[in-house]
Amino acid sequence: MPYAFHLVPKATDAAARVQIHDSILTDALRPAASSSTAPSFSPEDVFELWCEPQAVFRVRAVGRCSATLSGHASPILCCSQSPTGRYTATGSGDATARVWDMETETPKHTLTGHKGWVLVVEWDGREKLLATGGHDGQVRLWDPKTGQAAGQPLLGHSKWVTSLAFEPVHLVSGKNYSPRLASASKDGTVRVWNTGTRKLEFVLSGHAASVNVVRWGGENVIYTGSSDRTVKVWSGVDGKLIRTLNEHAHWVNTMALSTDFVLRTGPYDHTGKVPKDDDEAKALALARYKAQTANQPETMITGSDDHTLFLWPEQASSSFSSSATPKKPIARLTGHQKQVNHVAFSPDGRFVASAGFDNAVKLWEGKTGKFVASLRGHVAAVYRLAWSADSRLLVSASKDSTLKLWDLKTFKIKTDLPGHTDEVYCVDFVADKVVSGGRDKTVKM
Repeated sequence: MPYAFHLVPKATDAAARVQIHDSILTDALRPAASSSTAPSFSPEDVFELWCEPQAVFRVRAVGRCSATLSGHASPILCCSQSPTGRYTATGSGDATARVWDMETETPKHTLTGHKGWVLVVEWDGREKLLATGGHDGQVRLWDPKTGQAAGQPLLGHSKWVTSLAFEPVHLVSGKNYSPRLASASKDGTVRVWNTGTRKLEFVLSGHAASVNVVRWGGENVIYTGSSDRTVKVWSGVDGKLIRTLNEHAHWVNTMALSTDFVLRTGPYDHTGKVPKDDDEAKALALARYKAQTANQPETMITGSDDHTLFLWPEQASSSFSSSATPKKPIARLTGHQKQVNHVAFSPDGRFVASAGFDNAVKLWEGKTGKFVASLRGHVAAVYRLAWSADSRLLVSASKDSTLKLWDLKTFKIKTDLPGHTDEVYCVDFVADKVVSGGRDKTVKM
């Protein structure tokens, strides 16, 4: 198994770690002697060399644009790759969503029905359902194989839909595979739907303003972040409030779980094995989730307009016991000079990346929240981030019309990915291809 090595400087103002690639001499001592910004070491220092396992597989580095696909008549606002990486879904201001085949790099289906911008697209972990949410307040379900609507739209929100989250594969109950779906809205509520019956199961009401993000965790808890400055944790069983976390001083814009990648990809891993039925899929998904949380329980990070992030401990312990005293955060992450747009855990949980309006991408330790590095290169706001499956590559999408692929050994740009002619609003990275979309109405792979 490959390992990554690093030192932890004692100075409190230093970065949290010094990466060791060749030797302590070349990677720590020589830079310290020649640079005023590198951590300093004294002859009496005792080095503790830390090691962390890395993915046993390696994702091929992205080097060039292999396809530019047109079809949308308005800017592309969101994109999401399917759990296997075989398909990509995009949502646009032209009131349509589209499904693209990543292997042939061709359009597959156009999904029509929304009466306004399609703001969010989300795949279920078995790649059997695609959900879209729009400015019209509707949530629609689709069969990605045929491109046909899977029943009538799910109606109930009085304002636009901001975020969608499917129930993780290993939690789905019943003989027929029908994962539930949580939809968050500008109207301040989250609605949980049964996708099999198209019926509303319960409403999570308690936020005093727009709910901007929703996540469905692997312990069957639902996390919501709102413009009322709070994060709420709910039981996925009955919708009861577990606790409210209210450390942020402004809107909560973004949220990520340390288990996001294994939950979104369900039973599918780098081997390409396809489960023969739903029971095997649930077993594989559960095994992957348990492996992910064996050494680190499911943790959450939230980002806000107050320029900060908070790293939170496990929220689902003690059998959903509701506590009047909310769990305190592990760390408050400061460094961004403007609003935080997006935050994402690496698939292995070792790192967290955050993007902001200050043109910066910042890296933090996933367990402690300690600062690791600033990735500088964008000249305008950074909108979205995406990690490779092996956690070795990070790609960022920006208002400056570029994507940048970052080398996490040197914390410098590995590959500049130009090609878009205007702002890049969305990016995703599941298998070995990056997909992006933006204001120029094109999808690039």
